[in-house]
Amino acid sequence: MIRSANDTFLRACFREPTPHTPVWLMRQAGRYLPEYRRVREQAGDFLGLCQDPDLAAQVTVQPVDRLGLDAAILFSDILTIPDAMDCGLRFVEGQGPVLDRPIRSPGDVERLPIPDPGAELRYVPDAVAASRRALDNRVPLIGFAGSPWTLATYMVEGGSSKTFGTIKRLALEDPDTLHGLLDKLTRAVIAYLNAQIEAGAQAVQVFDTWGGVLASRAFRELDLPYLRRVISGLRTTWDGTRVPKILFTKGGNGWLEDLADTGVEVVGLDWQTEPRQAGRRIGDRVALQGNLDPAVLYGPPERIEGEVARLLDDFGSAPGHVFNLGHGVHPDTPPEHVEALVEAVHRLSSRQ
Repeated sequence: MIRSANDTFLRACFREPTPHTPVWLMRQAGRYLPEYRRVREQAGDFLGLCQDPDLAAQVTVQPVDRLGLDAAILFSDILTIPDAMDCGLRFVEGQGPVLDRPIRSPGDVERLPIPDPGAELRYVPDAVAASRRALDNRVPLIGFAGSPWTLATYMVEGGSSKTFGTIKRLALEDPDTLHGLLDKLTRAVIAYLNAQIEAGAQAVQVFDTWGGVLASRAFRELDLPYLRRVISGLRTTWDGTRVPKILFTKGGNGWLEDLADTGVEVVGLDWQTEPRQAGRRIGDRVALQGNLDPAVLYGPPERIEGEVARLLDDFGSAPGHVFNLGHGVHPDTPPEHVEALVEAVHRLSSRQ
């Protein structure tokens, strides 16, 4: 695998020196960009866009072209796996994802197939390959998947949830069924991410979006063991090149040491995690990614620059920081504010 012309992101993941702090953003391809909205309209709907490799590659590259970011992340969705497991996924305007066949019983888990990335999910590795061609080795491409626990929340709740009461009740009343679901999802995620790596993804991120809704004991029972299995099951190299693994647990500040011990090269931080403290706790073991509050991008460019400067100072000048948000770009973010963010990160962190 040929390394990208701009490989600062990959070097930072392995805590190697870089000429500036690399920056990419969660949800950097999305509704805040007018060019994205035009392509989505062409695709017909969100799922249609995800399932068209050429259109997915087009929107994957858009923010790199416009913003000068140091990495691209594949345009897709974490719910592609539940969709391929025949859970009846659809997206409802104003409501988000809905799964018409939620998982509630041992029989529901038993009927679930483990999707083949070369068949039911073939459009995803195809989109990886198309994105690599479109990027032409300018910057690295990141693949991703949801964590088993996070996918399970959607599959049991039947969509988004505020209380996660259904899955937490299942954990108390029928833990064997929930663990059976988590086991199947773990095997599916490993195969899915390895297929992305084999198609050309140069790094992969596991989005443990809902890990933070668990109490500590439940996190160590229902989430952490499956995260460890996923990470240990992933390829560490492909085509002679090391592939860094990133783990982002939203609300995971209390478990940073556990996350760093899963075997990843990078731990992502949400905006509620203090960088200096995270650096003292785990920064000598892994690179750190994050963690600007996405709401800062509502502010004027001069305020954004001030927050960038503060955050760069908090992380310090030692190798191993990937600048990112503490979660995704909000859909109503002004694009020019994101441009100001990327420019400020590059200029203020320059070490040349």
